[in-house]
Amino acid sequence: MKQCLHIGGLVAVGFDDSGDYLLTISHSGRGVFSTQTWQRVARSTELAYPDEQGIGIGIGPIEGQAIPITEMDYEAERFSLLSPDGRFRLDCESDHITISTNDMTDKH
Repeated sequence: MKQCLHIGGLVAVGFDDSGDYLLTISHSGRGVFSTQTWQRVARSTELAYPDEQGIGIGIGPIEGQAIPITEMDYEAERFSLLSPDGRFRLDCESDHITISTNDMTDKH
């Protein structure tokens, strides 16, 4: 199964420790998406880019949490990462995130 989140000016993304939420950081602010539904559950237009240690600060249900993030590879203009439990693969570009479900994790 694949889904797509449209996020213009994507800079970085990261999962909270539980894997329940995805923090997105863009040139327009931050958003938080539930990994259960992939619906946005929080949005802030305040610019808050990741710090030098690769940490973004959560909003909404992950308010104030330090979230390890993966930043855009501007040379390749894309990057990928897995959710903490390996269930989801995110393929990120500057204007969207494609989410693929890794069905192999369900067959333990």
